[in-house]
Amino acid sequence: MKIPCPLCGARDSREFSYLGHAGLLDRPAPDAGDAAWDDYLHNRDNPAGVTEDLWSHDYGCAAWVVVTRNTATHGILSSRLAKDGAA
Repeated sequence: MKIPCPLCGARDSREFSYLGHAGLLDRPAPDAGDAAWDDYLHNRDNPAGVTEDLWSHDYGCAAWVVVTRNTATHGILSSRLAKDGAA
């Protein structure tokens, strides 16, 4: 699988580490309470369709990349630098 790095171009997926759903960047406030933190740490969605994932280009430019992909077709739709925020 090729992942389109916004800085390096299409690269082999072995250069990247999968870090989870991009929503993991939306952490609860430190004082949000046990229930909010328990949900954040232990519950994950398992969508069939389009999702955004966070990848680290470990063996390349070291950028954090948000990859939009379809989990049903394994197709990659787009990518952007995580520091650039929402598309």
